[in-house]
Amino acid sequence: MLNVTPFLLFDGNCAEAMTFYQNCLGGELTLTKVSDTPMKVQYPSEKYNRIIYAQLKNGAIDISATDWLHPTRMPKQGNTVAIHISGNSEDVKTVFDKLSEGAPKELLDELREMPFGSYGHLADKYGVHWFFKGDKKE
Repeated sequence: MLNVTPFLLFDGNCAEAMTFYQNCLGGELTLTKVSDTPMKVQYPSEKYNRIIYAQLKNGAIDISATDWLHPTRMPKQGNTVAIHISGNSEDVKTVFDKLSEGAPKELLDELREMPFGSYGHLADKYGVHWFFKGDKKE
C-alpha cells in the first residue's frame, strides 16, 4: 500500500515551521536532525542541526518536511513543495519508474538504499517534484 502526503522543503527553518504548523493544526510532531542519524557523516558539521525528516500527523493530516540538504540545487519558488510517496519498496519503485519517464536527468536522483530504506527524488516532465521512500530492508 502506498501513502501520498505533501512534502515541504525549508532552508534551515524546518523545525520552526513544523512547530508552527503543529500549533495551528495540532497532532504529533516528529523531528529528526541530521546529527541524530548515521547519515551525518555525509554532511559538514554546520548542517548537523538541520532537520533531515519531520512528520506532523493528526488524524487525516499527514505532512512531511525537511531542511534543504542538496549540495548543488538551491531552494526557489516552485521547488519547495513536493509530493511524498512511501510504502513497500517494490510498489515505490514501480511508481518511480513510471513517473521518471521524460523527467529531466539533472533533476532525477535514482532510488538507492539508505539507512532508513530506499530513497529517490525526481521532477517529472511537468515540473512536479516527487520524493520516494521505500521500506527498510530487514
